[in-house]
Amino acid sequence: MESPTHNLPSLFKQLGLPDDAESIDQFIASHSPLKPELQLADAFFWNKSQADFLRDEILEDADWAEVIDQLDVLLRKGRGG
Repeated sequence: MESPTHNLPSLFKQLGLPDDAESIDQFIASHSPLKPELQLADAFFWNKSQADFLRDEILEDADWAEVIDQLDVLLRKGRGG
């Protein structure tokens, strides 16, 4: 099985967010849990560019899709959950 092309820190960097472990944990803690019916890209905390990137990568099942799904799960249950 191939290892993922991207990881969580690289996704945060791509989104223009701080990409160190502490900043990622803080982001997840302060933005979770997301409501089950809310699509990740529709969350209020993304700017238009970030939301478009997340939506497009998932729709195209692109290289970033796996790590975006990982972020989605973390934001729904929190990092420790």
